[in-house]
This record gives sequence, C-alpha cells and structure tokens, in this order.
Amino acid sequence: MSEESWSAESGKEEKMSRVGKLPVDLPEKVNVSVEANMVSVEGPKGKLSHQFPNAVTVTKDGSQVSVAPANNSRFARSMYGTARSLIANMVTGVTTGYSKALEISGVGFRAVLNGNKLDLALGYSHPILYEIPEGIKITVTENTKLKVEGIDKQLVGEVAASIRAFYPPEPYKGKGVMIVGEYVRRKEGKTAG
Repeated sequence: MSEESWSAESGKEEKMSRVGKLPVDLPEKVNVSVEANMVSVEGPKGKLSHQFPNAVTVTKDGSQVSVAPANNSRFARSMYGTARSLIANMVTGVTTGYSKALEISGVGFRAVLNGNKLDLALGYSHPILYEIPEGIKITVTENTKLKVEGIDKQLVGEVAASIRAFYPPEPYKGKGVMIVGEYVRRKEGKTAG
C-alpha cells in the first residue's frame, strides 16, 4: 500500500503518482532556481524556464529538486507527476540535448537549408519553405536525411512533427517524410482481376 494513499473522507483508495515521488538529481554543471513555481534550469547547452501551476510545489534541496501536490485536489495529484517529468526533461535538455532524425523518400524529394529556412521539395507544384524556430538546429545530409536538435524536448518533437506533416509517409509506395524508427504500415495496391 506504499504507492496508494487512503482518503478518509471519501472512503476510497486514490492512486498517487509513482513518478512524482522521485526527486530529480542534478548533475554538477546544472544550476536550478525556483521562485514561486517558476523553475529555471541552466546548464552547458543553454537555459530553460517553465512556470508551473499553483497546484504543485517545487522545492530545491542540495543537488535534488522535489515536486509535491500543493493540496489534495484531483488536479494537483495529476499534475505533480507531470511537473516532475518536465523538470527532468529540462535537466536532460541543458546537459545532453534532444534530437530527432527524419528521412525523406521519393523521386525528386529533397531538403536544402537556406539560412534559417528549410526548403523542401516534396512533389508539389511549389517549394515548401519552413522557418526554423529559435533554439532549434537542423542539419541536412545527402539531401534526404534531416536531424533536428535542441534543448527543449517539446519543441524538438513539434518541429519534427511539423516537417513530417508536409507529406506524411503514404502506405503504397512509402513516399514522404518519416521519423526514423517510425513504423509505416504498407498496403498492397489494387490488382487487375
């Protein structure tokens, strides 16, 4: 019964977050400051900050950051595991960073970097110009392999998903932009019968 707490007033067991109970260990080169639920994390790769709702309390003690629900409301209990994961992702981002690899397949499909814009030729009558957001680095190799890098996990995933959305992989020939490691279910075409 260590993972669950008993609520006397409601008379039923309530699940507590297993992730939220774990403190976030801070590496040596990472500095964290907490001011009224505004958490700022600074490391070798950069600085990130996030404002958390008042339903959670964030405390720093030594080389660890702990998150706890501020009250016994359902929202507070559901948010403190999320808040702990976000802080852990921020710490990982400023130390090692995040990256996603994409691959373009199709005849004539290619990608070229022009300053802070990504020029994509994906079989449409017009080129697609994607403006790279601040804090994201994109590298293109062999005109068909892209690597999206950054310190913000959510932003890296969002950029990769935005580029993929221009031409998602289709199931018949496998043409399109796909995230490396993604499974694309292939279909057999119609046969003349």
